[in-house]
Amino acid sequence: MILKNNVILITGGTSGLGLEMAKRFVGLGNQVIVCSRDLKKLEETKKLLPSVKTCQCDISNEVERIQLYNRIMGTFPKLNVLINNSAIVYRTDFMNDGQSYEKAVEEINTNLIAPIHLSKLFLSHLSARPNAALINITTGLIYVPRCIYPFYNATKSALHSFTQTLRHQLQGSPTSIIEVLFPAVNTPWHAGAPPKIAISAEKAIDEMILGIGKGNTEIKVAGVKKLYLLSRLLPKLAFKKINALE
Repeated sequence: MILKNNVILITGGTSGLGLEMAKRFVGLGNQVIVCSRDLKKLEETKKLLPSVKTCQCDISNEVERIQLYNRIMGTFPKLNVLINNSAIVYRTDFMNDGQSYEKAVEEINTNLIAPIHLSKLFLSHLSARPNAALINITTGLIYVPRCIYPFYNATKSALHSFTQTLRHQLQGSPTSIIEVLFPAVNTPWHAGAPPKIAISAEKAIDEMILGIGKGNTEIKVAGVKKLYLLSRLLPKLAFKKINALE
């Protein structure tokens, strides 16, 4: 994927990694559109990055996803990159949380169903555009689950599997199917309590951009490389270490 002169849609592009992606891609000479369900965050992003276009959408809602697709096609017909970045997480004790099922449904709709549906909506269009790419954002926790996130691990593992399958089915297609697996990153996602091993958003996106520029289709960022190896060689130790993080 060439890193400039693209039209890029980033879901969840108003904070954390999504916002850092928007900054970086704008700086590389791309037109960036960010979507979020939070109008205030969209307004703040527009002030920070005046060239960015914004679009309000709750991607967990099927009707709003279709409306997003129609708006983008009507306004940005040259779109050639979709980044499925938006995700939510609940820390919960499955049996002792009376709302655990409802939280699971919300996470599944946002973290898994939404990127699958958006991929289905946009891929036919992307395949007709030059330098096209679909980029799904996952995590090193697909290899070793962190038990405080019972649904997040599962949704991202499923998205990882879907991305691998899609890449295989689309062999020969001009559209690159890319997955970026992030480690713990110091962003608002951690609600002010990131683990000590968390890296900066800037460093995380540096590695993402480097991997995309090299043509990699599965980009393991920072500590994800070590976690992958440890999970294969010493799975019990990997599980213990991930679940002992502070």
